[in-house]
Amino acid sequence: INSKMTRNRGTELPEDFWIPIPLDTNNITSLSPFLIPQDHLGGSGTFYAMAAFMLFIFVFGTGINALTIACTIKYKKLRSHLNYILVNLAIANLLVSMVGSSTACFSFAARYFILGSLACKIEGFTATLGGMVSLWSLAVIAFERWLVICKPLGNFIFKPDHALACCAFTWVFALIASTPPLFGWSRYIPEGLQCSCGPDWYTTNNKYNNESYVMFLFGFCFAVPFTSIIFCYAQLLITLKMAAKAQADSASTQKAEKEVTRMVIIMVMGFLVCWVPYASFALWIVNNRGTTFDLRLATIPSCFSKASTVYNPVIYVIFNKQFRSCILSMLGMSGGEEETSTTQSMTEVSKVGPA
Repeated sequence: INSKMTRNRGTELPEDFWIPIPLDTNNITSLSPFLIPQDHLGGSGTFYAMAAFMLFIFVFGTGINALTIACTIKYKKLRSHLNYILVNLAIANLLVSMVGSSTACFSFAARYFILGSLACKIEGFTATLGGMVSLWSLAVIAFERWLVICKPLGNFIFKPDHALACCAFTWVFALIASTPPLFGWSRYIPEGLQCSCGPDWYTTNNKYNNESYVMFLFGFCFAVPFTSIIFCYAQLLITLKMAAKAQADSASTQKAEKEVTRMVIIMVMGFLVCWVPYASFALWIVNNRGTTFDLRLATIPSCFSKASTVYNPVIYVIFNKQFRSCILSMLGMSGGEEETSTTQSMTEVSKVGPA
């Protein structure tokens, strides 16, 4: 993939301007993603469809996550250690939907990144920061469940203070991952159809050491949390199977075991849908320099990651009956649901788990 610095009427364009595909033209300056619609990358229908999708993500992602935060503030019964982590996840999702999805929606509607290079850096940084907090929050949730259910530390009690410390941990690690492009290790530029911004994973400019940054993100921000999630949930399922076997005559234990197994599968699948396309595509580009590809395909992983602002709260919050009951009550649609949840079912099973 060729990346070219260009000149427009003798004036050098900002170095943020890169043409990420080979073009046989002497006037590629006219294709800047900050200056004109990128119709050479796709039809108008494609851009408008993406704008509609981003509008959906913005509206529903902002709404669901704002409700999650508001409900936790209003209802004291939701202020448990696990729910603190869920609220941390909601804050990260809210950041991505309000800044990342709204900016992308506006840009797709204009068919180019109309807001300019500074806004591109802000959107790229904000979306990456929120995405990393979200990713590490999922790992912390898995870690918390492992501690509470499997009891590897014996009678250790996971308290709200521990949850708050874990939330702070997610933001520290997310800042470590998202700030380097602001200081010269990689950078934030338009990606895919050039209407949203993210880390530079497809150009070959050695000045920014893009390859090493992509490898850093893959290892530090994908491989480590993914391995942690798989380990914790695998141990959790083993513990639940043992508990269910020990209480084969207990209908409630058997039911809890089935509910939690289903929930764990959904959680892991949600993580994979969110992050595997983005991580694998970026890694493929880094290891296959010079291979041409359709930039519309590069937009898909970014959309999956932004869509996590909707399906993460659906998985972790809406499927939690206690949260769902409070949200319905707050909206004036309370149906008198039983305020139990999969989390409570797991707690019940843990009573017969390893000491």
